[in-house]
This record gives sequence, C-alpha cells and structure tokens, in this order.
Amino acid sequence: MTRTILHLLTPHSQDLGGFQARRCLPHAALKMVGPFIFFDHIGPATFPPGKGVDVRPHPHINLATVTYLFDGALMHRDSLGSVQKILPGAVNWMTAGRGIVHSERSPLDTRAQRTTLHAIQTWVALPEEHEETEPTFRHYSAEMLPQWIAEGATIKLIAGQVGEYRSPVHTFSPMVYLEVQLMSGGSYRIPADYSERAIYSVTAGLRVEGEPLDQHRLAVLAPGKSVNISADQEARCVVIGGEGVGPRIKWWNFVSSRPERIEQAKRDWQQQRFESVPEEEEFIPLPEDG
Repeated sequence: MTRTILHLLTPHSQDLGGFQARRCLPHAALKMVGPFIFFDHIGPATFPPGKGVDVRPHPHINLATVTYLFDGALMHRDSLGSVQKILPGAVNWMTAGRGIVHSERSPLDTRAQRTTLHAIQTWVALPEEHEETEPTFRHYSAEMLPQWIAEGATIKLIAGQVGEYRSPVHTFSPMVYLEVQLMSGGSYRIPADYSERAIYSVTAGLRVEGEPLDQHRLAVLAPGKSVNISADQEARCVVIGGEGVGPRIKWWNFVSSRPERIEQAKRDWQQQRFESVPEEEEFIPLPEDG
C-alpha cells in the first residue's frame, strides 16, 4: 500500500437471492467514503430463460439509493407509484427521505430469454437537515449525463461535480461519482476536489500512480492531491467521493443519524405503516438481525 492509498478494502460476497454482490461498504475498516455508506458490485450474473432478479418490496429511510447498470435491465417500482425501466448508462436516483418502499425486478419482456445483469448499487446518506425530506424518484437517461474523452479514457459523470463538469442528477451534498473506461495505455487523473475519494476496480488491468490495483478492490485515497489512474489493458473502474455528512447508523435497509429513528422505522415496517408499492403483493419481512 502506498501513501496514495489510505485503505485497500476487499469486499465480502453477499447472496441477494440467486445472484451475488461484492459488498465494499460498509466495511469493518471503514463505514463511509464521503456520503456513500453502501457500495455493492452486482454480477456479472447470468440468468437462464424464465429466471431473473426479484428483489421484493422493502423500505428505506434517510438516504438516497443509486442504481447504475453496465449490462442488463431492471424494473423499478416504488410506493410513490413510480414505474421505471433502467438500462445501462442511465441513473435511477431514489430519495427515501422520511420513508419509501421499492422493488427491483427483471422486466417481464426480458424473462423469456437468457439475460445478464452487471451493476453498481450505492446508497448516499443525506445531510441531517434533509434526512426527513419528502421521498422522490428521478430517472436520468444515459444521454443526460456528461461524458468526455481524455488521454485514452472515457469518463462519465454519474452524479455530483468534477472540475468544470456537473451532473444533472439532484444531490443533497458535495459529491462525485464517475465511471471511467480506459483503453490499454489510457489514463485519467482524479482531481483533489474532495476530502474523501475512492476507486473501485470493476476489472483487472488498473494501476494507481503506477502501482497495480487488483480487480474488485476499493482503494480509498489520501486527501489533498490528484491521483492518476492508468490501464495495462482495456479496463473499467468507478470513482466515488465527496464531503462527509457525519456519522451514520446503518441497520438493514435503514440509515439515520439518530438511533431512535432506526427503531421507529423497524416498528413501522413490522406494523405495515409504510406506504405499499402498487401492483406488488410480496414484501421482505423485517430481519431479526440487520
């Protein structure tokens, strides 16, 4: 580990019901990077005809969820009545605020064929003054997101701001979320815009300041200086970061700055006081241990 990298986190594998996710955050060594409190790398997972993703309705509070696909498709439904198919390169940004319920499933029109799912799902903790905001759902097509090419790298700004580029995705605190695709020999320099930043190696072939970065690692960067990413082969990574929003408690699908709010959310879900998702009859029960 170099002085450039403060933490090098290895994810643990999590079964999400028929497919695996590599969970980097929260980690025993580090709970958050900027406002990001949850980071899952899903797949690539392959489903035979007739099978797919079926994440039943479940609740969230005091956070925003961000779904970003490299491959495949998902159908989002929530308790606001939103119904939205998400495709690669687009962004589904769901602000839970005071409380929301949603499901994510493979679209019906894809289930008759063999399908693949490859995605990143993150949760962003909301600043305390926005934790109980009204829930909202916003979809941004791939064409709406800033994208540019430099030094053999294609960079897409999923959310937040970096340098002169700003994403249209509505956020609540200073942050950055990038997808970086590099050709062999390509490079990209991450500016020192934020006090907390991390690189996740979706593929092999990446280097950070010339040092190899193994596939499926979250490299948390030291603050205060720009950092160069380069590639020995075609490679992909994502960059997350921003300014911290203060300590947070995570229990199951609930995130809050207040332990009593987590307890209230548990009771509300057990007693079915959350709004339901139209056209959904299933739900995920409250676990015994979150």
